[in-house]
Amino acid sequence: MAKKKSSIVYKCSNCSYTQPAWLGRCPACGEWNTLEECITDPNASAAKLNADGTAVKVKPVPMARISAQENERILTGNSEFDRVLGGGATKRSAVLIGGEPGIGKSTLLIQTAAGMLGNGRVLYVSGEESAGQIKGRANRLGLNVDAVEILCTLRLEDILDALDSLKPTVVIVDSIQTVYSAECGIVPGTVNQLKYCANELIGWVKERDSVLFMTAHVTKDGIIAGPKSLEHMVDTVLSFERTKDEVRFLRAQKNRFGSVDELGIFEMDTTGLKCITDPSALFITRRKGETPAGVACASVFEGSRVFIVEIQALTVPAKAAVNRVYSDKIDAARVSRVAAVLEKRLGIKFSDQDLYINVAGGVRLTESAIDAALAAALYSARTDLPLPEKSVIIGELSLAGEVRPVTKQKQRIKAARDLGFEKLTVPEKDQGTTVTENVRDLIKVLFGK
Repeated sequence: MAKKKSSIVYKCSNCSYTQPAWLGRCPACGEWNTLEECITDPNASAAKLNADGTAVKVKPVPMARISAQENERILTGNSEFDRVLGGGATKRSAVLIGGEPGIGKSTLLIQTAAGMLGNGRVLYVSGEESAGQIKGRANRLGLNVDAVEILCTLRLEDILDALDSLKPTVVIVDSIQTVYSAECGIVPGTVNQLKYCANELIGWVKERDSVLFMTAHVTKDGIIAGPKSLEHMVDTVLSFERTKDEVRFLRAQKNRFGSVDELGIFEMDTTGLKCITDPSALFITRRKGETPAGVACASVFEGSRVFIVEIQALTVPAKAAVNRVYSDKIDAARVSRVAAVLEKRLGIKFSDQDLYINVAGGVRLTESAIDAALAAALYSARTDLPLPEKSVIIGELSLAGEVRPVTKQKQRIKAARDLGFEKLTVPEKDQGTTVTENVRDLIKVLFGK
């Protein structure tokens, strides 16, 4: 069904009389030069139309007359979810959650629906599962969702009708790729369908004190399927990831109302997603014997929390003429850069070695404070010399071989000591620590001459 075309009419600013052609004088009130051009838009919602059917004409307003909007938030009932969102879901916002199949997106949303019932009506729109399947999952998780409104449909028009009649505070759409509108054909998931349907749903919540959560499919490369404009349209884009075990990571790729540095950590069990509120020791391998060569611990910040992570390195002779770096948890370019600094400043050769890098627990590391620990792990793996027991290395490594200071060093040191680490190697002096100014000093302190 094609959209109806808009038409132009002329409206008197004095008496609101309208007619299809411009006149110098209004036939109704007799005033001169009062007829203004207006557009009648049959596709616009009633909220955007004047009483005579003409579209509301938007005009610029001086910034001095604008009042700053306070972002009112609604708690989701899930502390880790709230942390990643920046302290809760912001009203009049849209959140897009992407993740591979079976990772727990629907589980997270049904738990969110149950946790947000105290804030108003909740509408759960499902295009992939039946109402019975959703209720069955809620029962298995022990959730009370009797007050949640369930709508199983693929048609956008049905969803908009339900929104206008229920006026929910929380809207959940699982997933946006299954929704279609007759205005754009009957095949869901196309570029036009995604942009049009998402725009209509986002426009609805932007005009009301509501929150929209949408799940999205991802490609085999792990990015959200569909046009990139979909991520531009929403306020928050979240990525759901998992390790080999039952640990799940939720991180923000975009957040207009909070930080993108926060990391939400969950554990999946028979009762659903459980928040891991104290993950300090989650990424450390507990061993009965001595620490093997190629293992170094670093203190890292993710948002407002400190973790102690274990970096594991392995070097083997290159199988081809060119060495390769195998690292998916630390950027391979960072690994190559640190190896090049070691080769240049210490004379230990890495250019004929294949480098394998892993992080215990499967967490991705991006901050520069892991450089010194990565250098120690690579040196240890290349020389087959283990690091001292209960040691943590903190510092950024420059191309000149300097160990540079990092932010929030005191918090990193405290977290390491709380977990029983005794030998702390840092770039700036602190009580009970060893200071190293360059990579040569770092290796000498950790491995001796």
